[in-house]
Amino acid sequence: MFGIASTTDNALALLTEIGLTEENITGQLRVLAQTDSRYLKDLKINVTNSLNAGTFTKKEAYLLAYAVAVNEKNEVLQKAFGAFAEKEGASDKELAEIISCTSLLNANNVYYRFRHFMHDEFYNNTQAGIRMSIMANPLLGKEFFELVSLAVSALNGCELCVTSHEKTLIGHGTAKQRIHDAIRLTAVIKSLAVLL
Repeated sequence: MFGIASTTDNALALLTEIGLTEENITGQLRVLAQTDSRYLKDLKINVTNSLNAGTFTKKEAYLLAYAVAVNEKNEVLQKAFGAFAEKEGASDKELAEIISCTSLLNANNVYYRFRHFMHDEFYNNTQAGIRMSIMANPLLGKEFFELVSLAVSALNGCELCVTSHEKTLIGHGTAKQRIHDAIRLTAVIKSLAVLL
């Protein structure tokens, strides 16, 4: 299909890494494969390394990747990472909680970015009025819920939310390496979403 075996191998190896097939090759992947782009090999290594960080269980890694896919509205990756998470024991309720957390953080990120941009006492002191009951007793645990919240906030570029969630994670005793690995995984899956 791509003209040279090595280019096909790189594109298919990347897809296979995340449980996809040649049917999922997009125009962007096709361009990279046809030009024998070294980036495909790099991205496959990045995906493999970030999903296999020693600071996560497999289930946690796939749930974080699933949150990125949900945030980026990438149905192909949602299906792939949702299936991987389920194979690692994630329940429908846990997947639903990831979707809920991602949606809630999108609201929070817009709201708190606005407050941060305005530097206005009125906005800073006014109650948000955004209901967040799912944060009180998350099914996946408070620490992991905060980790997902941090990842989504980083994706959406909310400085106030990122610093708040990082501080809360440190308060939970989360190692900085785990936080770093979560953000690296988030960045890599975001870069993958661009191609799929």
